[in-house]
Amino acid sequence: CLAGWRSTFSRSAPDVASHQPAEVASSFPPLQTYTEEEGMMREAVKKYAQERIAPLVSKMDENSHMDEEVIKSLFEQGLMGIEIDPEYGGTGSSFFSSILVIEELAKVDPSVAVLCDIQNTLINTLFVKLGTPAQKEKYLNRLSTDMIGSFCLSEAESGSDAFALKTRAEKHKDYYVINGSKMWISNAEHAGVFLVMANVDLSAGYRGITCFIVDRDTEGLEIGKKENKLGLRASSTCPLNFDNIKVPEKNILGEVGHGYKYAIGMLNEGRIGIAAQMLGLAQGCFDHTVPYTRQRVQFGKRIFDFQGMQHQIAHVATQIEAARLLTYNAARLKEAGRTFIKEACMAKYFSAEVATLTTSKCIEWMGGVGFTKDYPIEKYYRDCKIGTIYEGTTNIQLSTMAKFIDKEYNV
Repeated sequence: CLAGWRSTFSRSAPDVASHQPAEVASSFPPLQTYTEEEGMMREAVKKYAQERIAPLVSKMDENSHMDEEVIKSLFEQGLMGIEIDPEYGGTGSSFFSSILVIEELAKVDPSVAVLCDIQNTLINTLFVKLGTPAQKEKYLNRLSTDMIGSFCLSEAESGSDAFALKTRAEKHKDYYVINGSKMWISNAEHAGVFLVMANVDLSAGYRGITCFIVDRDTEGLEIGKKENKLGLRASSTCPLNFDNIKVPEKNILGEVGHGYKYAIGMLNEGRIGIAAQMLGLAQGCFDHTVPYTRQRVQFGKRIFDFQGMQHQIAHVATQIEAARLLTYNAARLKEAGRTFIKEACMAKYFSAEVATLTTSKCIEWMGGVGFTKDYPIEKYYRDCKIGTIYEGTTNIQLSTMAKFIDKEYNV
């Protein structure tokens, strides 16, 4: 249980191989080097996911519903407030720890991973960075113990062009009245609080976008029917409608008109979380498949022993390793306070592509059984497709990367 050591995280330096020169090893530790706390968390989540989540994955996928016991256990394990200070009931760990947790959960069920990802890399981070003392006191305690949050940006006419949003907020004395709608809102079914991006001044364009804290029980807030999705079926995705909902001025998160800045910043960080999801998904699928190739016998030998199979397996293993290094590098850069936007886009883009390749190949290696629901491979195949779409499509990632590359060669 992670909650047991919530107050013990010390940010100790990573352990390094003893045969390396001390000065070199301490300055340049390998990317896959963890602090003692990171290693403990990684192993604890791996064990938890296998014992508590794995038995429920198929049922949750079939029913398109997250088991309430899974949600409850995520809070009990301290996985919904990883970076929240213990003062507010959080685990008090690091961003990199969040990435490791998301990766381990995605190996077992990407639907659970996305719930944890959004909570930690978007919702909690926005409250920690922007919240007033009163907002932190009210929401961080709940977010770390029993409340799910939801991030509301996308609309019918503003997907990749996110800042073309039409949801508006009109000022009245000490409150705002919000009207509009949102689409593709993850975690909406279970969320107790929504961070809603709305425009307080349409004439100002994106500079009017402001972030509002909207409680689930707010009059006029309607949560629509869950989408019937290809993958991530246990993760709820719903439309929202705001019909003259009244939000106190004190529920503005951050500054008026700065919502676009907050959204950009959070999505940049969130893309590392998506990369970790896709990385874990690919590794989980690979781990289920390779043992089968070592057991399945055709033409008198294991199908793993055919050179054509070995080359394909080795290629996919290399791609997964490369995705891990890109993801960990982006996470470490972010933690170090260095520029990481290009690297986050690279990690998200590449990991999503690797997940697509891995799941497709794994079905082929499994043969007919891989095409059935008796094995989890087809679920990984369905789950991975969203990786090239949400929190910035593949083409958006490539365009952003190209802008940075262009600047680097601007002499």
